[in-house]
Parts: sequence; C-alpha cells; structure tokens
Amino acid sequence: MTSTTRTTEASGINRLETGRPARAVLAAVRIAVGLMWLQNVDWKRPPDFGQASQSGLYQFTSDAVKHPVLEPFSWLVQNVIFPNFALFGWGVLIAEFFLGAFLLVGFLTRFWAAIGILQTVAITLSVLNTPGEWQWSYYLMFAAQFVILATAAGRITGVDGLLRPRWSSLAGRPARIAMVLS
Repeated sequence: MTSTTRTTEASGINRLETGRPARAVLAAVRIAVGLMWLQNVDWKRPPDFGQASQSGLYQFTSDAVKHPVLEPFSWLVQNVIFPNFALFGWGVLIAEFFLGAFLLVGFLTRFWAAIGILQTVAITLSVLNTPGEWQWSYYLMFAAQFVILATAAGRITGVDGLLRPRWSSLAGRPARIAMVLS
C-alpha cells in the first residue's frame, strides 16, 4: 500500500457513508419492501385462493406449469402444490403477511429478509417465463431484500434497534438467536 493510498483511506475519502441520510434510506427501503409484501397479500383470497376462477394465486402458481422456468419446480407445483392447494394458499398468505409486517416494523429483519429472498425465488420460478412479465421486477425484489439482509436494516428505526441492547445483555440461546436474526 502506498503512502497516498493510506492517506486517502485515513482521511475518510473512501469510507462508506453511515450518517443519518444513509440510515434513513435503508429504513425507507425496509419499510417499502414490507409494504410491498403486505399489499400483495390482498390478491391471495381464501378459501380457494383463486382456484375456482383460475385467478389470483392459483393463476400465478399455474404459470410455473404453463411457462416452466425450471422443470423440477414445475413438477413440484403439478404433483405436490396443486393437490394441496388450499394448504399451500394459506401458507403463502400467512408467510407473506408476517414477512411484510415484520419488515415494516423492523423485527428479526435479517430472518424475514431471508424468507423474502426464498419467496422471491419461488415467485420467480413461477412467472419468469410468463409472457408480459417484467423480469427486472423480480431482480429488483432480490436486490432490495439482499440490501435489507446485508445491512440489518431493522436496527435503524426498527424494533431490532430497540431490543438488541437487551438481547445482548441476556444469557441463553434465545437471545443469541435473536441477535443473529435481527
């Protein structure tokens, strides 16, 4: 390392911004992604989740079979999910509701961001090849959730930021797990 490089790094020119504006943007991304998941719960309507009318969650799930992205995933949808569609629908509805709610308030944010990434994988494998779908929307969902995961954005104006000092002072496995997931 040259003396110029050391001087530049020491003076902070190459340091990542961690001030109030950067923190506000991370909180805004987390809240926006939480709201996105909550808004998308609306079209997952029980009790049949669109199966009778071939709409809603059923329609989007069936795109995995009609326009396959990955054949093993299409097989899973056809042979496991469709025969148990009501149970699947309830699972998706509950998972996405909690995903949105907990990202919105910033509780166990890293855990819920990881769940969001997995959910985005499933959605992407269902609809990526569907005509008229904008592929970048799924890539942007990945990116936003990776940002939340990597930055632990719930520590900024979120419940994680309030509870982490308490968790760090507690002994025991639940507190250690909460520290990792927040």
